[in-house]
Amino acid sequence: MSVHVTRSLVPPLDDFLERLKPIWEEARFTNDGPQVRELEQLVARELESPHGIAVANGTLALQLASAALDLEGEVITTPLSFVATASSLVWMGLTPVFADVHPTTWTLDPERCAEKITTRTRAILATHVYGFPCDVDSLAALAREKNLKLIFDASHTFGCSYRGRPLASYGDVATLSLHATKILHSAEGGFVCTADPDTAHRVRVQRNFGFDGLESFAVPGINAKLSELHAALALCILPYVEAAIVKRRERFEAYLEALHAVADRVELPRIPDDLEYNYSYFPLLFENEEAVHRAWLALVAMDVYPRRYFDPPLNSLPYMGRDRAPVAEALCPRLLCLPLHDGLPLDDVERIAAALVESLA
Repeated sequence: MSVHVTRSLVPPLDDFLERLKPIWEEARFTNDGPQVRELEQLVARELESPHGIAVANGTLALQLASAALDLEGEVITTPLSFVATASSLVWMGLTPVFADVHPTTWTLDPERCAEKITTRTRAILATHVYGFPCDVDSLAALAREKNLKLIFDASHTFGCSYRGRPLASYGDVATLSLHATKILHSAEGGFVCTADPDTAHRVRVQRNFGFDGLESFAVPGINAKLSELHAALALCILPYVEAAIVKRRERFEAYLEALHAVADRVELPRIPDDLEYNYSYFPLLFENEEAVHRAWLALVAMDVYPRRYFDPPLNSLPYMGRDRAPVAEALCPRLLCLPLHDGLPLDDVERIAAALVESLA
């Protein structure tokens, strides 16, 4: 059987069917129904966010964050992330300005970020890449000093807490993905967190065409509503997330043990201090791109499919501008994420690791 980089967490079918009954009885499939509201309440509580808004996907969550904060001009962001982080800015008519990442944390470097601020800068958009925390204190201080909004792309972070706080509780706005590849998912979905009630209200209005009341259009909006079916799936999965993280940790630690012998030739993931991790990724940093290619070929020959998260660096895309980011440009081609999910057999971890060790010999 093929082994892919992840596998969606699947709840018992009976749980989902039970959730579907009231949807069928009421024939209410969308438009801010009871399942969506319950999901918002439970997830916001889990993330310690005063306001949580469910939306149709993580990309729309980023776009709505920009719209709700009324951004224009330039937004400083990271070159090491999934493409949606920066393309959402372009889609909203904003100009992404890429600052480099820190060489050891792989997240947006506050010092490089400060160098990119101009009179046109309106916000900072940083990613907690792989669920590892940005330098939240330095970025918050910089944003306050320069009167900028601070947005965190927290797509990878459900189940991650830093210094005793969920990672999604930092920043003016944090956005999450509820895509099927995430630990908590709704097949397709996203989530917006904020402590500011006005920002939350704007997100709610703008996700529903701009409706502010039954017949009042307050601002321009789009259709970014999450359906009741998607919310029901996430509600079924939520009770199983904690156990899934425990199983992911077992597999993560099994990789660490099996790859310890080649720690001088490949950099193993390091969980930062004060981080309660969700074990959503197992990224390896190789010495060079040739080593990545050898490892890739060795695994694909076994019907195992890792992913090169996240390559190419976003500043290299033709519609993103010409900002240089030497650290990210050196890191991205050397990164490879191994398969990791709660159902991955430990025997597969062993044989994947053995193939990698052989490829590095």
